[in-house]
Amino acid sequence: MSGSHAAARVYRLRKLSEVPIDFQRRGLVQVLLLWFDEHGRDLPWRRTRNAYAIWVSEIMLQQTQVQTVIGYWERWMREFPETKSLAKAPEERVLKLWEGLGYYSRARNLWRAAQQLVAVRGSLLPSTVEELMELPGIGRYTAGAIASIAYNQPAAILDGNVIRVLSRLMSMAGDPKGAENQKRLWAEARLWVEAATAEQLGVTQNRYGDINQSLMELGATLCTPTKPRCSDCPIASGCRAFHLGTPETFPQLAARPATQRRWFATALIRCQGRVLVSRRPQDVVNGGYWEFPNCELDSADADPAQAIGVFLGIDSARFQQCGEIRHSITRFRILQRLVGTEVASCGRLRQCLPGGKWVTLAELESLHLTGPHRKLARRLWRNG
Repeated sequence: MSGSHAAARVYRLRKLSEVPIDFQRRGLVQVLLLWFDEHGRDLPWRRTRNAYAIWVSEIMLQQTQVQTVIGYWERWMREFPETKSLAKAPEERVLKLWEGLGYYSRARNLWRAAQQLVAVRGSLLPSTVEELMELPGIGRYTAGAIASIAYNQPAAILDGNVIRVLSRLMSMAGDPKGAENQKRLWAEARLWVEAATAEQLGVTQNRYGDINQSLMELGATLCTPTKPRCSDCPIASGCRAFHLGTPETFPQLAARPATQRRWFATALIRCQGRVLVSRRPQDVVNGGYWEFPNCELDSADADPAQAIGVFLGIDSARFQQCGEIRHSITRFRILQRLVGTEVASCGRLRQCLPGGKWVTLAELESLHLTGPHRKLARRLWRNG
């Protein structure tokens, strides 16, 4: 990692608890950076300052855990190592590589942004927050992350981890997502970045990207939502929530929307060695992804065979129950009730299902399916 070699040497010679903290932001920034130099996780996208690689990692990390992202990021970078290769790729291949990560609009926005960059900027990502935010799928946080980490620009960031850290440092009352508190948090995040200049740190270069990453790292590893490890925190002495003895009461998030249960009937229909699938319209959630025929049920007690039979125009008596799959999307808890049958004629069903087609199991493997429907595909493979 970048930073002061001299400071790092001093840090290695002394315990972190012995580093003096003056309760001022400048001192906290210095200590946090020293901690990050020693304890920051070795993540593959931290080994580069390539803007494209960092952009991909930031998009993948939205709503997704780090350990899940690592494998996806490595596969993506092998196949699409730069903006041009992504821009030239077929949409189907882009969506296939993203399969299982969820929030699939992220993949399509990456692809569209790459095409825009190739057409307008010679494939190079801009370095300013304002220009980055003109690209599909890049908001204020992602733009700040790319600008600071890849280009070492003094751009602030504010994700869930940083919000939690700053809210506790400030013992900030009220919902951090409220308009006024958002202003306060962005202003505070900006001050942390501005304190990471070479002059104030006594080093040879500014550390804007590193201070942003150190705040995120602290929130991800020590300053966690529950059971924060305050005894290990390098800046606990400057944390108001820690001194109050109530770190877990911050941030004071508004109550989450109540979870809702939804039920679907999903059909596994075979015909002459093929299985029926359909493609979701582009303008809906998970648009463009393939799935097995399905329809939503009114209640947990609804008959899935009856519902899917009406949906496809098949006698419900022909269906057999073949299991369930549970999964969650945001606040929704979803139960897919599976039914299966085999039909002799393929033509009429395809006409009843817009975007539908019959595929072999080998062809099914090459399609891009949503996560739950990929599980169903694996079940088909196991059962032959």
